[in-house]
Amino acid sequence: MQKTELITCINCPMGCRMEVTLEDGKVISVKGNTCKRGEIYAHQECTQPLRMVTAVAPVQNSAVPVSLKTRTPIPKAKIEACMRAIDALELSAPIQAGDILIENVVDSGVDVIATKSIQ
Repeated sequence: MQKTELITCINCPMGCRMEVTLEDGKVISVKGNTCKRGEIYAHQECTQPLRMVTAVAPVQNSAVPVSLKTRTPIPKAKIEACMRAIDALELSAPIQAGDILIENVVDSGVDVIATKSIQ
């Protein structure tokens, strides 16, 4: 059975509105994109959407939390579990920007890293 989704590409400022036709969970056509990046985005977004996760976490004995993010996007379906793992962190200084705070978060193959140094 075919299904059509309307999505907006976020790969560049053009913001192309695309019509994506799916059949049995597979993209069979993409219309409305003005470049190849839009077609690639449509396939990814409609079959396995990925998102970057950004957050802050408290650091013991610091008034300032550490900002953090996933090194690369993770499957959208794993965001809630990723946030629970971040909430469970017990961090203490010093932390350097780029330090791995969680390896392979929720078996995604992606690390959570600090984006700020805390002394």
